[in-house]
Amino acid sequence: MSETARRAFVWTLIVLGGVVMLLALWKLKVLLAVVFLGFIISATMRPGVEALQRRKVPRGVGILLHYFVIVAILGLFFWLVVPRAVTQVQEAINNLPQATKASTGIKHEILQGIQKRLDKLPSGGELVDPALEIGVTAFEVLIGIFFTLATAGYWIFERERAQRVVLSLVPRDKRRVVRDTWDLIDLKLGAYVRGQFLLVVLIATVLSTAFAIIGLPYWILIGVFAGIVEIVPVIGPLAAGALAVGVGFTESWQLGLVAGLIVLVVRLLEDYLVIPKVLGDAVGLSPLVVLTSVTAVGILFGGFAVLLAVPLAAVLATLVDVIILDKDPAEEEVPSVIFSAQDAEV
Repeated sequence: MSETARRAFVWTLIVLGGVVMLLALWKLKVLLAVVFLGFIISATMRPGVEALQRRKVPRGVGILLHYFVIVAILGLFFWLVVPRAVTQVQEAINNLPQATKASTGIKHEILQGIQKRLDKLPSGGELVDPALEIGVTAFEVLIGIFFTLATAGYWIFERERAQRVVLSLVPRDKRRVVRDTWDLIDLKLGAYVRGQFLLVVLIATVLSTAFAIIGLPYWILIGVFAGIVEIVPVIGPLAAGALAVGVGFTESWQLGLVAGLIVLVVRLLEDYLVIPKVLGDAVGLSPLVVLTSVTAVGILFGGFAVLLAVPLAAVLATLVDVIILDKDPAEEEVPSVIFSAQDAEV
């Protein structure tokens, strides 16, 4: 009886300890999400940093160069897109009948809401000293961005050491598989994010140009929106297409039809030509798994975590392939997106 009681007591402590750990991780979910995002950014930059290092550029300098490019792209976006988007919304509000302006119609409310949010974004001239209008929320966002980028930078330096520590805890006959699985996950995450970035820029540019040619109202807003929501698989492109068609129908059914055909053609070209060439089978997930993971992560962790749904699902799918399906991670291929797999080798 004493031995049974002792075992029951030990198992109770183990279960309670597991529950406490899960609750602690749940409380730290925001921190874990930010750290995971930092790991993803690190996987995205690492091939470029390693390629620069082989050209005698220190890794620290290579990381700073990547961050400089990111800031330059954001600055170009604020300079080119935001002022024009504000102008389009303001013109749309001014063109509404006076009775509509005084009402609370859906179209009026949407335009007013978009304008308020665009007015809060810094334009090209305001980027010189953005700290003048930063509030508490904006400060917290900046701290989060800094923490994420710092995590990404430090992980590039510490990744090899962490890998050695983990491998030292694994039985010797399993070390190769663990190392190859780790590298495969790193390659998949990096290729996926770089590919998504290219798709966002490509789709936003192509659709904005096409919408401007056919005279679709708010063409730059809809085009940029369509590019950004490419980050959200399945749901994002559907939302962008519905928005383009709806805005077109406010002018004429012919314009709505043309806008819908443009979105359809671009989507087909993306699915059958661009994505196979750019992303290939980078994450190896079916549309059903993607949709389920996005929905589940959005419900559990909120809207921000949707951005991490596909990378997280890709990590879990890779572990399932290796652990349960007994696949050899060294034989798995990852598409070359900007950088080849060899550029990511240490």
